[in-house]
Amino acid sequence: MHICFISSEFPLPNASYGGIGTFLLTYSKLLINNGHRVSVVGLHDKEETEVKIEGVNIFYGIKSNIKGFSWLKNSFSISSLISKIHKKDKIDILEAQEGGFAFIKIPKNVKRIVRLHGGHHFFHTFENKKLNFKKSLLEKLTFKKTDAVIATSDFVKIQTSKFINFSKKKNITINNPILIDQFYPADKSKVINNTAVFAGTICEKKGIRQLCLAIPEILKEFPEFHLYIYGRDWYFPNGTLYKDWMLKQLSDDIKKSITFKNPVPYIDLPKVYEFGEICIFPSHMEVQGLVAPEAMCMEKIVVFTEYGPGSETITDGVDGFLCKPLEVENISKTVIRVLKNRNNNREIEIRARKKVIDKFSPKIILKKNIDFYNSIL
Repeated sequence: MHICFISSEFPLPNASYGGIGTFLLTYSKLLINNGHRVSVVGLHDKEETEVKIEGVNIFYGIKSNIKGFSWLKNSFSISSLISKIHKKDKIDILEAQEGGFAFIKIPKNVKRIVRLHGGHHFFHTFENKKLNFKKSLLEKLTFKKTDAVIATSDFVKIQTSKFINFSKKKNITINNPILIDQFYPADKSKVINNTAVFAGTICEKKGIRQLCLAIPEILKEFPEFHLYIYGRDWYFPNGTLYKDWMLKQLSDDIKKSITFKNPVPYIDLPKVYEFGEICIFPSHMEVQGLVAPEAMCMEKIVVFTEYGPGSETITDGVDGFLCKPLEVENISKTVIRVLKNRNNNREIEIRARKKVIDKFSPKIILKKNIDFYNSIL
């Protein structure tokens, strides 16, 4: 079948990308390797793009910035691209994120699926923001036009359903896949004791500030503790770099125990996880979160957030550890607990990889998606 995604986040060459880009890249490869065809339609800031990347046909129009009318122009551009693709190669399934179908013209007989990666209704409560009328409207219109809904975690399904009722739509929870072969069992000889690795965007909602503030208490028990931070920069609306703002709040002792690194290509991410004694991701909120199961797949000790879908990924003390990401003291206690338990962590590491294979393996995830597609076609 031919699956088309509406998204501007498919990773173009030499571009850094986040969780949705990782999902699109990983999932598209799975579909193509199993005989399906994949297209991606989106918008680019500077130029029209029509390119084939690893078998995926990418069609990007130019993003409009006309004040007050950009939504109309952008919707028209995406609608035109979808029509063009459909005429050349009939689209069976059209997928979008929350808000993606609102003003898009969709050809007849094309089945529409919203995949919940976390929209405005989902995140606004956790970010202490009021509902934005425009963003809320886009999502509500999208859900009215969709035939079915796929949630990437039970939590995002439950939370979104508090604001948008899609109970009458066919819906299912299907996690994002983890590439089991890419995230191999780590070489223990490469581990540097008393190190923690964080990977993700350097912003408040990823919990990085609280993690840094937890360092002084950790140093009291483990003076050689060091945190390595790999991530993309994030800016406040006024142009201030979040990392600069955060560093002003940290003591010199904390700064000495932190090393910032540039984000690495996805293919090199296992090398980052491999040397850390702990891989820690204290996000304030995640929809599913890819970094935690990726590191677990490498038989690493992972500390993840207990909020949101954290407990769907990790059973605390069994196949990893969970922390309260808004509580600095709890983060430090959790890290100390892990390091003090290092002689007994091997069984946890083994169970972590097994958990990922059983829950997130590409073969299982692909079958669930294809079965669901077939059920609505």
